[in-house]
Amino acid sequence: MLARFSAAPSLALVALLAAVGPVAAQQPAPPQQQQQQRPPAAPAQARPPAAPAPAPAVRDPVVATVNGVQVRLSEIEVAHQSLPPQYRALPMEQVFSALLERLIDAKLVVQEGRRNKVQDDAAFKKRMAFVEEQVTQDFWIQREVTQKATPERLRALYEERLKTIPAEEEVRARHILVATEDEAKAVLADLKKGVPFDKIAREKSTDKASGAEGGDLGWFKKADMVKEFADAAFALKRGALSDAPIRTQFGFHVILLEDRRQTPPPAFEELVDQIRDTVAREAVGAMLDRLRAGAKVEKFNIDRSKPGPAAPR
Repeated sequence: MLARFSAAPSLALVALLAAVGPVAAQQPAPPQQQQQQRPPAAPAQARPPAAPAPAPAVRDPVVATVNGVQVRLSEIEVAHQSLPPQYRALPMEQVFSALLERLIDAKLVVQEGRRNKVQDDAAFKKRMAFVEEQVTQDFWIQREVTQKATPERLRALYEERLKTIPAEEEVRARHILVATEDEAKAVLADLKKGVPFDKIAREKSTDKASGAEGGDLGWFKKADMVKEFADAAFALKRGALSDAPIRTQFGFHVILLEDRRQTPPPAFEELVDQIRDTVAREAVGAMLDRLRAGAKVEKFNIDRSKPGPAAPR
């Protein structure tokens, strides 16, 4: 099934980009030299002429001509969107010069091919027919999906999906991890004397990442931790300290439970891409079913014999 509905990047353009290496940022032009002489001052009674009105901005300006053939900004924009992801992420200003050079090269190659009547070659005509069908398919599928995946429907499907996501508890805890049970018992004794938990975690915990944060592990679900640790942490009340060391494969833990809550539902932005993909698959599937139902399709094996009964789709 189609994962994307945009046109594939031009192989010729990608090949040309690969030939010249990574796209480099445009270098600023050197400042113009200042004039050595000042123009004479205008007479006091003379008024300077009014500045000419700025020319209206051209929506799709010509950025180059190649043997009289115009290259417009819109072609640069299409080429930009057709690049591999690492180039497409760059701003237009940074890749404009390199893309323009590549498009000029492409225009020269196209002109040379046409001068040599490549368009009359039978293989060329087959390739063009295939490309036209691919573009037609992509455009029509995109139109169908756009009509189905409206913002209102995506939001409604998000609300429906939230109903299927069960609420789950998560806790926020701190821990101090040491190598032996005796060390863990000594930590517990210090905590009961009033030594701050975060101070001991920074000084003694062998889990250096959480130790640097005073032992803070942040919010986590039961399935996020090893069983022995998770069982002990989720059994504690808010603000409670484990009354004995908890042994896991990593060593011995002293746990302080700071808080517990129900997991907040995922935001719309977290699920919208999944929902849109689901809508797209359903839209394309429904369209194909409808088209097949109204079409007369006849198939043959590679040897031109009739195939057996088709398997159910």
